Amino acid sequence: MSTPSALFVDLYELTMAQVYYERAMTAQAVFELTVRELPENWDYLIAAGLDRALAFLEDLHFSDEDLAFLNTLPQFDRRFLNQLSNLRFTGDVWAPPEGTIVCPHEPLIQVIAPLPEAQIVETALINQIAYPTLVASKAARAVDAAAGRPVIEFGGRRAHGSEAAVEASRATYIAGFEATSSVEAGRRYDLPVTGTMAHSLVLAEADEASAFDAFVARYPATTLLVDTFDTPDGVTNAIRTARKHGPGSVGAIRIDSGNLRDESWQARIKLDTAGLSDVRIVASGGLDEYRIAELVGANAPIDIFACGTSIVAPPDAATLDSAYKMVEYDGKPVAKRSPGKPSIGHRKQVWRLADQDLIARFDERPPDADPVLQQVMSSGQRTSEGIDTLSRMRVRAASPRGPRRVKIDPSLLR
Repeated sequence: MSTPSALFVDLYELTMAQVYYERAMTAQAVFELTVRELPENWDYLIAAGLDRALAFLEDLHFSDEDLAFLNTLPQFDRRFLNQLSNLRFTGDVWAPPEGTIVCPHEPLIQVIAPLPEAQIVETALINQIAYPTLVASKAARAVDAAAGRPVIEFGGRRAHGSEAAVEASRATYIAGFEATSSVEAGRRYDLPVTGTMAHSLVLAEADEASAFDAFVARYPATTLLVDTFDTPDGVTNAIRTARKHGPGSVGAIRIDSGNLRDESWQARIKLDTAGLSDVRIVASGGLDEYRIAELVGANAPIDIFACGTSIVAPPDAATLDSAYKMVEYDGKPVAKRSPGKPSIGHRKQVWRLADQDLIARFDERPPDADPVLQQVMSSGQRTSEGIDTLSRMRVRAASPRGPRRVKIDPSLLR
């Protein structure tokens, strides 16, 4: 797994760090990454991205090349660059395990470290946590809408960069997607990979029937894309191929355009009439949780939903309203009071009760409550809680989802 370099910072993090060192401001600081408000109509988040964030912290160092570049900038002196050459992350990290349902104002990651260390990692941690959490949360909503029908991901070509695409595949799998079309994500994270065919195969062959025959001959039980020219004709050609090649030769058909409800019903009737009730129907084409819910509500006979653009680059949530803020320094609570963007001071713990979450001071555990934040790093090294598996993450994410009441301990606001 590749991680960002130490130069994946905003300039102000380094200029502030230089001031911190010059003024001996190296006491322990507590920073928390939270989401202030959810996107419209969302009522929960699925925490994701922690493993990669911890890998970044474990590997944090400024290489000779990094320092040589910083030496070309006018802001930094030699003493500071020497301090950076020895910098490693030595702090503690607490976070909800990946797959945990979280709510606004609840820390997605909590960093306790000497002030320069905690400051320098700000941009990288927001980047590594916020986007996977966004995608996992969007994907979980699609899984909820599908009401038990499998959902698969194939959004790599629409993601904002190759690394984002791979991390999106991982996030959707945590949220409950069954597979991804990304071979690299499959290799890196041992995810199930799946795929069908593209319209180009049909266009390159003499006709649609010949394309279907060739593909099924090479890949028995495959999925045939039936909407290159006309979906009803495509279904007819898929039936012809299935009969020609025998039982089980065609596993599914995929409809990628048109009125998916009507097209799927027409396809189902034709397939069943032909004795091919075992051939499943896959639907794709700009699907998100809202469109999936409409199709499920209309009893469309769709067996599998395939999602891409609207999950990895959600049009209703381009980003999360996230912030990484210092809440304690040298043992004292601190808080920002800016109008519209206040922060909540004190190091916090999220206490999960049966009917609500309580955000309170770290050491004030209420009765019958479980802590959401777990210690995943100690003195710069992962703890056993910081070593996780995708299967455990999927189990967490599959727990009952939906809005949770969140109470903030009033003492935090004083």
